[in-house]
Amino acid sequence: MRFSVVLGTRPEIVKMSPIVRDLQRRGLDFDLVHTGQHYSFEMDRVFFRDLDLPEPTINLEVGSGTHGAQTGKMLVGLEKFFQESRPDVVLVQGDTNTVLAGALAAVKLGITVGHVEAGLRSFDRTMPEEINRVLADHVSDLLFAPTDVSARNLRAEGLPEGRIFVTGNTIVDAVRENLEIAAGKGDALGSLGLRKGGYILTTLHRQENVDSRERLSNVLIGLERAGRETGLEVIWPMHPRARKNLGTFGLAIPSNVRAISPLGFLEFLQVEGGAALALTDSGGVQEESCILGVPCVTLRDNTERPETVEVGANVVVGTDPSRIVEGVRSMLLRKRGWACPLGESGAGGRIVSICQERTIQG
Repeated sequence: MRFSVVLGTRPEIVKMSPIVRDLQRRGLDFDLVHTGQHYSFEMDRVFFRDLDLPEPTINLEVGSGTHGAQTGKMLVGLEKFFQESRPDVVLVQGDTNTVLAGALAAVKLGITVGHVEAGLRSFDRTMPEEINRVLADHVSDLLFAPTDVSARNLRAEGLPEGRIFVTGNTIVDAVRENLEIAAGKGDALGSLGLRKGGYILTTLHRQENVDSRERLSNVLIGLERAGRETGLEVIWPMHPRARKNLGTFGLAIPSNVRAISPLGFLEFLQVEGGAALALTDSGGVQEESCILGVPCVTLRDNTERPETVEVGANVVVGTDPSRIVEGVRSMLLRKRGWACPLGESGAGGRIVSICQERTIQG
């Protein structure tokens, strides 16, 4: 059997890492196929280095662009590579343009497609990520749902039961496997002058937030108020897209918000685990903070991770400054110790085993 593991962004690199490690442990043949959707060292190469992953077999280097242009370039490059390498299974993860292109290119060539993290739904079709994940699910052969909630979403859309497998979420392994490694790599909090529990961690990158002057401005006001009212420092590892649009919109970072360069995954895990609270629009951070026992306030109007809200680890507040501050207050007072709703360890191994079994049967 030969696998092609397709990825292109930071979250995909992190969440596919347990699968790649399992493939290595089993001595299975695989290609690591990078679309180049994230292409800076800070958002890309540093994660391969930190997670001790092999260099990609190929990097399509598509870079930035409109959704159509970016996805089109990926389709051309992926189709050519799959025709040459002839994988038995193509694995894609999540909801990016890389996922959509990988699934489409493979299924049209008659290659088995496995969608890791299938069935997540925000039920908001204005989000490009929602379109990507729905389309990827409906063309994939193997749907690896992380939770029972996501499996129910797939069934509700009429997808066959025989394609659906509840595996748990690979982020559980990615966080737990790397926490110990992170601790041995240095003291990220110390190097940044941070005290455990003495700061709020912020991340912001979603198109609906950083490409809107009004929403981005509201988030900045909310950050300033949250820091002022709690007395906690606000640390913001800034995504290149957010930094660019701050300049485009002529917006200033509040004086009590410290913007820093993006962090490697191991450094980020340390900073995330030491935070009093996470303020984010990232799906991955919602999951990671839940696993780490750090309260989360989500700067979106909805979430495809409702399990984190149901266990009390997360609250969704949008970008209204008053709601942001209210969410910060309530989550700082909330008792920690929730049970992680994202499944048991071992999701990567379960996914590889299912691929082997189903491909042999087919």
